[in-house]
Amino acid sequence: MKRVLFFILSTLLTLSLHAQILQPVKWHAEIIGDSTRMVATIDSGWHMTLISINDSTVGQEYEQTCVLLLANADAVDGQQVVRFNACDDMNCTQPETWAYEVAQLPTIEEDEPTENPRNVWTIFLLGLLGGFMAIFTPCVWPIIPMTVSFFLKRTDKGSKAAIIYGLAIIFIYVGLGLLVTILFGASALNAIATNAVVNIFFFLLLVVFALSFFGLFEITLPSSWATALDSKARSTGGLLGILLMAFTLAIVSFSCTGPIIGTLLVEAAGKSLLAPTMGMLGFAIALALPFSLFAMFPQWMKSMPKSGGWMDSLKVVLAFLELALSLKFLSVADLAYGWGILPRKLFIALWILCFLGIVIYLLWNIRKVTRTRQIIRALVIIPSFLFAIYLVPGVVSDAPVRAIAAFAPPMPIKNQQVFHDYEQGMAYAKQENKPVLLNFSGYGCVNCRKMEQYVLADSTVKQRIENYVFIELFVDDKRPHASGNQSIGDYNSKIQRENFKANAQPYYIQLSSTGKIVSKPYAFSTDVQKFLLWLKY
Repeated sequence: MKRVLFFILSTLLTLSLHAQILQPVKWHAEIIGDSTRMVATIDSGWHMTLISINDSTVGQEYEQTCVLLLANADAVDGQQVVRFNACDDMNCTQPETWAYEVAQLPTIEEDEPTENPRNVWTIFLLGLLGGFMAIFTPCVWPIIPMTVSFFLKRTDKGSKAAIIYGLAIIFIYVGLGLLVTILFGASALNAIATNAVVNIFFFLLLVVFALSFFGLFEITLPSSWATALDSKARSTGGLLGILLMAFTLAIVSFSCTGPIIGTLLVEAAGKSLLAPTMGMLGFAIALALPFSLFAMFPQWMKSMPKSGGWMDSLKVVLAFLELALSLKFLSVADLAYGWGILPRKLFIALWILCFLGIVIYLLWNIRKVTRTRQIIRALVIIPSFLFAIYLVPGVVSDAPVRAIAAFAPPMPIKNQQVFHDYEQGMAYAKQENKPVLLNFSGYGCVNCRKMEQYVLADSTVKQRIENYVFIELFVDDKRPHASGNQSIGDYNSKIQRENFKANAQPYYIQLSSTGKIVSKPYAFSTDVQKFLLWLKY
């Protein structure tokens, strides 16, 4: 009997001891190309602290899951090694080490940064939004019933003809996007986005369009053009007549669609070769849609609101938005030439004034409009006011205000000495025996601004960057270089092309104190964890 009791007690004790072995974190890994994907699954109620990766300190906390993508070239003795511990409300596990053996390290080749396909679809969506906005402008809205009526009176089927008319509109505007692409090409499109003189031109162009929307003057093409095309279209049958009607719409609506198209093409210029075409495709689809739908369902036109004061209100709102967008192009030129006329805080303050201008304008005489229009105005007033309030910390306390990261001047890097001369920075790194973080950037580079505000502004990233000598080189700086025969930007661009075989920005490179590349270059990704894993020191 004593032996039985002893056996039972021993078993219970053993089970009790096993019950104290906590394993709230389970790891698994797999090889994907030249990288190792390591995934930690964390039990509910626990959080994991990632202490280090391959002997590099991390100190990041995770809940539920942690996904790491590690370059196989960074493996230590053929192993990817992580050290971690986990805690819940009552317990913490001892730090553990988990390693994954990389069976075979593939050869790492330097890849040129590729265009993010999401940029193209973003331009398409912006074009779609611009097309829908254009529908409600005074130049387009009144044309819908007149044009649909014209097609319904034709001898051929009205709905069929109107669908062809919609396709013709798409053809015209997509053709415009293709023309821009063919004339400029990929490298020239990037130059448009960063060239200071071109940015000054676009700033002035958008200001002129904004003043036109405010009602100071009217931008129109010669009326004889539209009259001649309209007359020719009415006297010409078949496909040619429909195409001429589409050209008539494009000319008559120019004063309203011009600012939208201009802004869209300028924004597309910095993205990719396909961006202008995709932007125009989105714009044209949205613009052509009502003409085709109202032709197929003409009874809908009875419920359409008539042209009136609401259109003038829309034009003024668009004018304020045009002014805000124009500041982005002035800022690029200001930074490139070092004028110092539009510092970051002033830029943000002017954006606040633009959105407060929308609020004040729409609130003015709001009691005199119908109840429906009061509701519509409120739907614009509330987000405009909230957005203006959101921007205030950017003026008061130098907050990042990430919503306008792509437009505002770059945020200064605080508590870190920054070199803007390659030779000076490398000499200092050699003297201090410190590694170098080299950043090729551009004043007109939208993705550079996003990296600064989403990644470089992160507290953990800033702490890690302090281990480096930070060298930031702008490739579109138009100030004269000390050599006297080229600009600072041209000199920096030459360094990037000849030394590092790249010409895209942003482009980050880690160097030893002697100038040796110590890791694969890093292009664009706002994933903070990915950037931290890339940093070697």
